[in-house]
Amino acid sequence: MQQLIPHLWYDNEAEEAANFYTGIFKNSKILSTVRYPKAAEEVSGKKAGSVMTVEFEINGHRFVALNGGPDFKFNESVSFIIPCRDQKEIDYYWQRLTEGGEESVCGWLKDRFGLSWQVVPEQLNEMLEDNDQGKVEAVTSAFMQMKKLDIAALQEAYKAA
Repeated sequence: MQQLIPHLWYDNEAEEAANFYTGIFKNSKILSTVRYPKAAEEVSGKKAGSVMTVEFEINGHRFVALNGGPDFKFNESVSFIIPCRDQKEIDYYWQRLTEGGEESVCGWLKDRFGLSWQVVPEQLNEMLEDNDQGKVEAVTSAFMQMKKLDIAALQEAYKAA
């Protein structure tokens, strides 16, 4: 079966980023590191022997981090969703991923490398897919006011509607 592998472009932080992510997520590991060969120095601008790519795995999903240079930056048009079972998980991922990064709204954040993440409770989609539009409006209104999502407050809004 064909697997899609996200390829993440960094200036020079691929190895640092891979270590950062594998240090946060359980069931993760570095799979391999490839270094730039001398033949790539002129075109890449990277010194032979420096890290070119780091392949790593998080919960069975493979990623490749590339030290490609300063030409491209992450933006919010692509993000990774972390579905969380409870508030403890939300708090854990939020704290770790915002270290050196920045909080945004509605459960979104950028880590210190500029990569966007959405830290959300698993039950949020169920609330937003409810046939009762009043409940959907109440939950949406609640999470639109939040940075880090608060499950208890979302559930309270849902039940009160």
